[in-house]
Amino acid sequence: MGYADGLFDLTDRVVLVTGGSRGLGRQMALAAARCGADVVIASRKLDACQATAAEIEAETGRAALPHAAHVGRWDQLEGLVEAAYARFGKLDVLVNNAGMSPVYDKQTDVTEKMFDAVVNLNLKGPFRLSALVGERMVAAGRGSIINVSTHGSLRPHPSFIPYAASKAGLNAMTEALAQAFGPTVRVNTLMPGPFLTDISKAWDFGDVNPFRGHALQRAGEPPEIIGAALFLMSDASSFTTGSIVRVDGGIP
Repeated sequence: MGYADGLFDLTDRVVLVTGGSRGLGRQMALAAARCGADVVIASRKLDACQATAAEIEAETGRAALPHAAHVGRWDQLEGLVEAAYARFGKLDVLVNNAGMSPVYDKQTDVTEKMFDAVVNLNLKGPFRLSALVGERMVAAGRGSIINVSTHGSLRPHPSFIPYAASKAGLNAMTEALAQAFGPTVRVNTLMPGPFLTDISKAWDFGDVNPFRGHALQRAGEPPEIIGAALFLMSDASSFTTGSIVRVDGGIP
C-alpha cells in the first residue's frame, strides 16, 4: 500500500450515507467501499437502496446494507441507527447527505408544509442522527460526521430561501457538534456547489453559461465530490474539525 493509499484507507470501517442511493450520496458510498469500507445506504425508497447496495457489493466485495428511512421523520432514525449497529456493530462515519430544495415562483408559494418538510429533512433529521450516532462514536473513541451543506448557505438566493436557511443552520450545527463530540469525534461540513446530478436535468439556462463568474466556469461532475469526501471520512483529515470544505468550482 502506497503512502496516499494508506492515508485514505477505510478498510473495515463502516460508513452510513443518507440519500446514498443516487447523486452525490451514491458517489460517496461507492468511494468509501472502494477504499475498503462497509456501507449503509439509506433513503426513502428501499428498492433504490437495494439496487445501489447490490452494485457496491458486486463491484467492491464490501458489505452494503440497504435501509429505507425518511431522514425528515424523527421517529424513523433510531431504527436506522439500530439496524446499522445490529449488522456491523459500529459506525465510523456518518454522512448526512439527504436533502431537498423545492422550486417555487414567489415567496407566498412556500406553504407551511413545504417549509417544514425542508427544515425537517435538511436540519432536524441530521441533528437527530448526529446525536444518536455521535454519542456512540464518543463511547467508541473515534468517528467522523460529515454534514453535506450547499454553497447557497453562504450565497442565498430568493429562489431557495428555506433550503439556504436550513443549510446555514447545518453549518452552525457542525461547529457546535464538533465541540460537543470532541476531542475523539470530528464533525465537518462538506459544501458542494452546483453539480450535474439528476436535479440538474431541470436546469434550463439556454445558451448562457450561468457559471461564467465562477473560477472554473462550469458545474461539477458527480465523481468530483469524492476527493473531499474521502478526505473527511479518513485519517487524512485527523486535525480537521468544525470546518467547512468547499467544493464549488470557485464561486465568488
